[in-house]
Amino acid sequence: MTIQGENPKSKRAARWGQAIGQAGLNELTIRELLRLQQIVIENTRFVQMGFRKQGGFVGEHDRNTGAPFSDHISARWQDLEQLMEGLLATNQLLQKDEIDPVIAAAKIAFGFVFIHPLEDGNGRIHRYLIHHILASKGFTPQGITFPISASILDKIHEYRKVLEAYSHPLLDYIDWRATANNNVKVLNNTIDYYRYFDATEQAEFLYYCVEDTLVNIIPEEVNYLRNYDEFTQYINEEFEMPDQMVALLARFLEQGKGKLSKRAQRKEFSALTSEEIAQIEEQYEEIFRA
Repeated sequence: MTIQGENPKSKRAARWGQAIGQAGLNELTIRELLRLQQIVIENTRFVQMGFRKQGGFVGEHDRNTGAPFSDHISARWQDLEQLMEGLLATNQLLQKDEIDPVIAAAKIAFGFVFIHPLEDGNGRIHRYLIHHILASKGFTPQGITFPISASILDKIHEYRKVLEAYSHPLLDYIDWRATANNNVKVLNNTIDYYRYFDATEQAEFLYYCVEDTLVNIIPEEVNYLRNYDEFTQYINEEFEMPDQMVALLARFLEQGKGKLSKRAQRKEFSALTSEEIAQIEEQYEEIFRA
């Protein structure tokens, strides 16, 4: 079943879909995490792949000087191997434990993104880890996409607040300076800040997204697919269009809120008469807006 919000619409999204389709299948190891990075990042010309070999932060740069403005300071690169081995060992313990899958997913996935071990791809692998742990602990069936990422991205403002609930207070305990290339260099020992953190807010947010997925996103998508099948059957019976053209027609009508644009009428669907277009629009409205 394809879920809106998890449906690939670009090469980057297609690679994300490839990764999510594998959630729960492979054991979580450092090698597996680096393999996932290779999947979600196709063009490696501008990215140092693997664990960082320099400092890292999330934030902005001053437009004039290039100086870093940090919302989050990543773990020191010298601590990454130790931190990631600890995170993966924790995951193995949680897999064997009867702890709730959502709590386990919150602890591991947010632990990963707070460490921020990669130069790029942290956010997507963080969301993958949520899918992976829910699947590996039996919360969701393997092979079925549970579209919790769609719920997270729908709540991007709340998601950022949950990340900042950890990151912003932590800034007061990190001594750092800007480097010559406008990165950050951490000057004090910070490893324990990333080993031990209170994941209450992150777990609560994840429960909220699980509930939203079950109560809203999946039912809405099932209803959409049911309507789409009815619309497809109608078009096939009346016009015998190829499936690809039916999909294009449905997408154009959705974008036009039930109306086919003049451009589409002149180009892709020029074979249809104005009466037929009006008939299709009326049927679309009856099926999808009911």
